[in-house]
Amino acid sequence: MANLLEVRDLKTHFPILKGVLQRRAGAVRAVDGVNLTIGRGQWVGLVGESGCGKTTLGKTILRLIPPTSGHIYFNAPPDIIGQIAALERSTDSRRQLQALRREHDLAVFSGKKLKALRRQMQLVHQDPYTSLNPRMKIRDIIAEPLTVHGLMRGKQATERVAEILRQVGLPEQHMSRFPHQFSGGQRQRIAIARALATNPDFVVLDEPTSSLDVSVQAQILDLLEDLRHSQNLTYLYITHNLTVAESVCDTIVVMYLGKIVEIGKPLDIFHDPRHPYTQALVLSTPIPDPTTKRARIILPGEVPSPANPPPGCRFHPRCSRATEECRVTEPPLEAKESSRLFACWHPLP
Repeated sequence: MANLLEVRDLKTHFPILKGVLQRRAGAVRAVDGVNLTIGRGQWVGLVGESGCGKTTLGKTILRLIPPTSGHIYFNAPPDIIGQIAALERSTDSRRQLQALRREHDLAVFSGKKLKALRRQMQLVHQDPYTSLNPRMKIRDIIAEPLTVHGLMRGKQATERVAEILRQVGLPEQHMSRFPHQFSGGQRQRIAIARALATNPDFVVLDEPTSSLDVSVQAQILDLLEDLRHSQNLTYLYITHNLTVAESVCDTIVVMYLGKIVEIGKPLDIFHDPRHPYTQALVLSTPIPDPTTKRARIILPGEVPSPANPPPGCRFHPRCSRATEECRVTEPPLEAKESSRLFACWHPLP
């Protein structure tokens, strides 16, 4: 499977400004050195506690938030990615490095080049009630990306809107209605239709079913699965619902305090977690059976502030397996057994 997206040492820090002169007094490290690879056609789930940086990572990949440093490669040739890495280790050929990054690294794109790439990368927001302009008709909401990118206008755009509405399970007669005339599930279908208007390759789904009823959630997830196969889409699915991630995702990425701590298949993550945080997260997931009892791990303390993360492993203040090594040295995220990746000096047996 060819890689569609590669993220290398990506960081997104938000400055903390204080005083009358608004001088920088620190930074919130929302995303702090993330490495991630997503293959074409994959459905990757990104899970973790609220505030761990999931949404910031997704929006940084789309360049809705500018990265502080790092690389974002979208459909870039592997040899070019390797060449950039080699040039960064060298003190020579800085001009060649800058030229290659301007051509292939989304992290430094700007202007028309960035706008052109946005056609291939789209976002579905969490709340369909606020992500749609209440003053615009559905026809205009879905056609707006087509107009902005200069793809179609007039009758041609209207025909494209009708086609997309049919793909997401809505009749074309709805084009002349306003968002407030739809239910929550219908609004999310409209948001998905807007994201698909430009025929993208990659879609970030930011908890698209969290505000919907369970029955409607299942319908939206089935729709997303059908669209993924029919249009060869690649998803980054941000969610706090591990049960949903287990049922629909090909790969699950676990994030904690701006760092990725484990990557694996859903079966491995749920039945054989290696990182202590992943185990605590899995055991906190409710089971839809009142007769079944599950052991729980109550993590001590609170999540540290991303403005002042602990040294070494970021999970060590709450980890029962932490040693002096964990408090001093940060473990790398690497494949330590078969295809499993995790960042832990003392993984679970």
